[in-house]
Amino acid sequence: MKKYSFLILTVALVAVMGLRPTGCLAASGAKDYPASLFGIRSDGQTLNTRSIQFGIDYINKNGGGRLVFEVGRYLTGSIHLKSGVTLELKEGAVLLGSLNPFDYDKLLLTALIFAYDQEDIAITGKGVIDGQGRALAFNVTDLIHKGLVQDLFRNDRPEADKRAMLINFRSCKNVLVEGITLRNAASWVQTYDQCRNLRIDSIYVDSKAFWNNDGIDIVDCDSVAVMNSYIDSDDDGICLKSHDASKFCNNIFIHNCTIRSSANAIKFGTASYGGFRHIRIAGIKVFDTYRSAIALEAVDGGFIEDVVVDSLQATNTGNAIFLRIGERVAGKKGRLENIRIRNMQVEIAATKPDAGYEYEGPIEDMPRNISPIVITGLPGALISGITLENVEVKYPGGGNPLFARVGSGTAPGAMAGTLDSVPERPAAYPDFSMFRELPAWGIYIRHAQKITCNGVSLTAEKKDYRTAIVLDDVHQSQFRSAHIKEPGKKNPFYQYKSSEITVTVLGP
Repeated sequence: MKKYSFLILTVALVAVMGLRPTGCLAASGAKDYPASLFGIRSDGQTLNTRSIQFGIDYINKNGGGRLVFEVGRYLTGSIHLKSGVTLELKEGAVLLGSLNPFDYDKLLLTALIFAYDQEDIAITGKGVIDGQGRALAFNVTDLIHKGLVQDLFRNDRPEADKRAMLINFRSCKNVLVEGITLRNAASWVQTYDQCRNLRIDSIYVDSKAFWNNDGIDIVDCDSVAVMNSYIDSDDDGICLKSHDASKFCNNIFIHNCTIRSSANAIKFGTASYGGFRHIRIAGIKVFDTYRSAIALEAVDGGFIEDVVVDSLQATNTGNAIFLRIGERVAGKKGRLENIRIRNMQVEIAATKPDAGYEYEGPIEDMPRNISPIVITGLPGALISGITLENVEVKYPGGGNPLFARVGSGTAPGAMAGTLDSVPERPAAYPDFSMFRELPAWGIYIRHAQKITCNGVSLTAEKKDYRTAIVLDDVHQSQFRSAHIKEPGKKNPFYQYKSSEITVTVLGP
C-alpha cells in the first residue's frame, strides 16, 4: 500500500475550493462578550434560552464578535445564530439541551442551534454541546402517548423531525465548526443544508443516544471541507444528501477522519434527488462499522460523478464498497459514473461488527454471507467508469450455503450460477445486504460498463462455496493483476451476459 503526504493535498484542495476562514474569525479586533454579561447562568438548571438569544442578537447588531462560554453547564432550548457571531465554548463549558420538548423550535427540522440565511458564523472551542438526546426522545414519546403531540410513531419511536438535532444550518455562507465535542443528539447530530464555504475541523462526535444519529449530514452544499475529526455514531458517520432536484453537493473534501458507525461510515444518499459532483475523500480510518466503509447510492433520480476515494483503511466492517443505482422515484433512474477508489485496505468482520454498541444495526439482517464489494446498476441504467486500484480486501470466508435458503431474497438456484434469480429491487431502500445472498465472496458487479480493476487483492481465509468475482451484464471492462487467494482450487471468475471483458493475472 503506497503512502502519500496529504499536507500538500489538503492545502491545494482547500485553496482550490476557496475554503477560507470565516469573516467573523478573520476580522481583526472582533470583540469577545462573556456569557455572564447577558445574565447567562452556568449552573445547569437555569433555562438560558432567552438570555443566550439576546446575547447573539446584541452581538449581531453591534458589528459581530464572539459570545464566550467559560467553564460551566448552560441549559438552553433552541437558539438562532446570526451573521457575524461566533459561539466560543471554552474547555469545560457545556451547552446543555433542555429535556422539555416544548423548549425547541421547529423550522424545517427541530434543533438546538439554528442558522438560516446567515453568513460569517462559527461554533468553536474545546467545549461540549450535549443534547441529552435519549431522555429528550423519551419525553417526546411520553407526549405522544398522552395525545399532546401528533406523530406517526413508526417502529415505536417518534419521527426524526420531532426530535431535536444539535445543529441545523441552512442557506448559510462562510461557516466554521471547529474543535468542539458534539454529544447525545436526539436525532441527526448536525445538518448543513444548501450552505457554501463550510469548514468542519477537529471536532469529536459521540452520538449513540437514540435512533437516526447521523454524525454529519451535508445536504446540497458547495465548497465544504470536513477534516481531522472523529465520529462515533449509531447511524451513518458522514452522510452526503441531495434533497432538491435542482441542486447538488459540489466540491466536497473529506480528509483525515476516523469513523465508527452502526450504519455506513461514508455514504452518499439515500436522499439523492439532485446529485453529487467533485468529491475528494482521503486518509480515512473506519472501524467496527455495521454496513459499508463507503456507499455511493444514486437511487432518487440524481447523479453521482467525479468522486475520488484515496487511502481508506477499514477494520471489522460489514462491507467494503457499495455502489448502487436505483429507481425509488418511478421513471427516474439515477446516474453513477466516473468514480475512482484507490489505495484501500479493508478487513471484513467475521461476526456482527458493531455488536455491543448502543443502538446497533438491525439484527434481522443477520446472519448472511458477505459480498465485500457490490456494484449494481439497473437494466438500461448502467454504472459506468469505475476504477478500483490497489484495493485489498480480507474476508473470513467459510460462507454457509444454507443461509441462501432462508428469508427473502436470492433463490437457491442463484448460488449455482442462475444469476437471473438475483432480484433487481429498483425501489428498495439501498444497502449492501438488500439482495440478501449474492453469488460472489469477493466482487459482485451487475449492470455496469467500463469497470477497471487494477491491482485488486481478494483473500478468503476459509474456503467459500461461492466464486470470487462474478459479473452479470457487464461490458467493456478489464481486470488487471487481480490476486485471488482462497483455500482449495476453483475458477475464481465467472461472467454472465457480459461482453468485452479482459482478465489478466488471476491467482495468488
